[in-house]
Amino acid sequence: MSNVGTSMLFAPPLPPLALPEQGSVVMGRSRSCELTIPSPDASRRHAEIERVDQGYLLRDLGSTNGTFVNGAQVQEKQLETGDRIDIGGELVTFCQIDPGLEAPEAADAGEAKTRMMERPAFGECIRGSLAEIPPFAVLQMLEMGRKTGLLEVDEGDVGPGQLWLVDGAPVHSETKRQHGFDAAVAIVNASSGSFSFEPGRAAPEHTIRASVTELLLEASHQLDEGR
Repeated sequence: MSNVGTSMLFAPPLPPLALPEQGSVVMGRSRSCELTIPSPDASRRHAEIERVDQGYLLRDLGSTNGTFVNGAQVQEKQLETGDRIDIGGELVTFCQIDPGLEAPEAADAGEAKTRMMERPAFGECIRGSLAEIPPFAVLQMLEMGRKTGLLEVDEGDVGPGQLWLVDGAPVHSETKRQHGFDAAVAIVNASSGSFSFEPGRAAPEHTIRASVTELLLEASHQLDEGR
């Protein structure tokens, strides 16, 4: 598993959780869980993800309100990159992160591709599908890695959209309709299309004074209002 990337859980604004290559993690309301779900509708020990030969297996642990994946209730399910796990109304996204996103400068040109992302020749940038890894997951990884560069999305309502980062923090964003913080929020809420990240690209100006966490919280708030 380590040669093709790291499997992770994303539940913003919580920090991403890397899944172990052996053993399991438990998700639930209890603080003793590896991933604590801040919802009164989550059971104390709600669900478990275990590393198996074929990848990662999700199991419901007899929860009161059930465990759902992509809208369907499950007792057990082999996870695939991009799966959205619903626990007590809180969404947890399972993704496999390409090594280049964690450390693009360390990867070589012959590096193997993952299903989720691919690196073009000579490692110019990283690209992938928004259906398999949502923008918030990309941003949280770029923040953790303190990356500087340009994140671009190509999505029907938003794209082309551009978001510049410096040391992992958003500093400027543009879409075809918006500019600055509002444009960055629109990019975070993009749900289809593709993305790419080009390290080292300097921002033309600085219009955003907010952290990735603040950006994700506002995007989540606007998405809830839209629903």
